[in-house]
Amino acid sequence: MSLDRRLLSLIVCPLCKGPLVLTHDADVRPKELVCPADRLAFPIRDGMPVMLEDQARALPDTEDVPRATA
Repeated sequence: MSLDRRLLSLIVCPLCKGPLVLTHDADVRPKELVCPADRLAFPIRDGMPVMLEDQARALPDTEDVPRATA
């Protein structure tokens, strides 16, 4: 399952309103939407982004943060 590019262009971080970066799992399925500024990863469950702060995963300092592309 993939996410609609139009949807992805509209979704921003609920905390800082900054851009998000889509990451994929090993099978190239959408996995998380990452906010590089806040170092949070919002999960994608059943093809739907879960944009709730309490559901986000904090990225440890040792984990690389993907950069937003223009």
